[in-house]
Amino acid sequence: MNDPIGDMLTRIRNAQMRGKSTVSTPASKLRAHVLDVLADEGYIRGYESASDRQGHPTLEISLKYYEGVPVIREVKRISKPGRRVYLGVDNLPSVRQGLGVSIVSTSKGVMSDAAARSANVGGEVLCTVF
Repeated sequence: MNDPIGDMLTRIRNAQMRGKSTVSTPASKLRAHVLDVLADEGYIRGYESASDRQGHPTLEISLKYYEGVPVIREVKRISKPGRRVYLGVDNLPSVRQGLGVSIVSTSKGVMSDAAARSANVGGEVLCTVF
C-alpha cells in the first residue's frame, strides 16, 4: 500500500456512506495520531486498538453521526505520496472559513491547523476535513 493515510480516509468515507457505526483499519502510529486529531475536533467518537483474525494490529474507529447524517461531510487528501505539500505557518489553509480543520504533520507532532498556528509551526498538510 502506497498511501496508508489515504486508505484510512477512504475507509472512513465508505463506511459513512453505508451507515456503519465502526470501521477497521490497519494500525500505525501516524494513523493513530491523525485519529487523535479527528477525535479532539469532534469528527469521530474515538478509536480502540484491536487485532484481526491473523493477529495483525488494527484500529477500530467509532464513527459519529448527528440525526442520522455523518458528522464528516467531506474529507480530502492534500499531501500525497507523489506530491508532498509543505506549508509555512503563514500559509496554512483555512477550511470553510474556519468551520473545517486541516491536519498538519509538524516537527512538534500531528495537529490541527489552529494548533499549528498557535504553536507557530508549519509542516506537511495531510488532509482537510469538514
